[in-house]
Amino acid sequence: MDMEKVDRPFEVGIFTLADIMNNPVTGETVNAKQRIHEIIEAAKLADEAGLDVFGVGEHHRLDYAVSSPQMVLSAIAQATKNIKLTSTTTVLNTVDPVRLFEDFATLDLISNGRAEITAGRGAFVESFPLFGYDFHDYDALFEEHLHLLMEINKRERITWNGKFRPALRDAEIAPRPYQEQLPIWIGVGGTLASATRAGRLGTGLTIAMIGGTHERFLPLINAYRDAGISEGFTNRDLKISVSGHGYIANTMDQAKNEFYPHYSHYLKAINEQRGMRSGLLPRNVFEQMTGLESVMFIGSPQEIIEKVLYQHELYGHSRFMLQTDIGGVPFKKIAKTIELLATEVAPVLRREISK
Repeated sequence: MDMEKVDRPFEVGIFTLADIMNNPVTGETVNAKQRIHEIIEAAKLADEAGLDVFGVGEHHRLDYAVSSPQMVLSAIAQATKNIKLTSTTTVLNTVDPVRLFEDFATLDLISNGRAEITAGRGAFVESFPLFGYDFHDYDALFEEHLHLLMEINKRERITWNGKFRPALRDAEIAPRPYQEQLPIWIGVGGTLASATRAGRLGTGLTIAMIGGTHERFLPLINAYRDAGISEGFTNRDLKISVSGHGYIANTMDQAKNEFYPHYSHYLKAINEQRGMRSGLLPRNVFEQMTGLESVMFIGSPQEIIEKVLYQHELYGHSRFMLQTDIGGVPFKKIAKTIELLATEVAPVLRREISK
């Protein structure tokens, strides 16, 4: 479809899922306490360096440090001044939308209007039995919870009736956020129906790019925009964020050599968490994943700039989010990637895309 030019500032950010894995190079493993404190420190660095967004994910497993993004983001809000704070993502199927809204409205007040919600369906299923939900209701729960969350976001009193939670009768939802409404994004991995839903509702669209080429995700973006325009939303209303794994160093060779042990270790662990036996990612396959057409963001600042600009030509998105702290990458290297992203990559992206 034709894409109308929208004059919107381009945002660059960092996000974490807070995995707890041993460093395959040194064999060391940080505990949950250290991991959370390093995440807060990473957010401080990102804010001080001038990045636009910081995201924290949600998991309910002992090999992840964060089960409540809003708690960690509240701590970050007190340690930062300007950076936007979002979940990446909130598992909306298994959380009460009323409680979720109240938590993020409180975060918005604490942060002076910097809170956002990115809602997704989650890659793991532990939260279903943990909070008393039936996995067979996976899609229906997400649909109902999303609609309720969006209604609560619009008004401070609500009357509502659904299938999965008690009815609300002229209920006051408090507190209200500092912003007029909380920005809500829907996180999508590869499902056209999810992208279409986001467009139909006029939420932002966050695409989690785990692997493949940039062209692979174009159908999601087209479905999102088509659905949004057909519902009367404008291109200005329809915001797109893309996220991916990556690592930035002074040269491509340095980036590949430093990141490969961690990334291959991370993929092996993820496959095992999902019940699949897996060996380490072969180095030659990893090399192929660093090319311009791949959605892996690995290389020098210039190579990251070229890849994001290439991607922007295809998508016309307004936000790029990088995940780099995976597979036991030591904090000092995470800090270096944040520094390079903020000082050498982001200014060029903002300048070039604004043209």
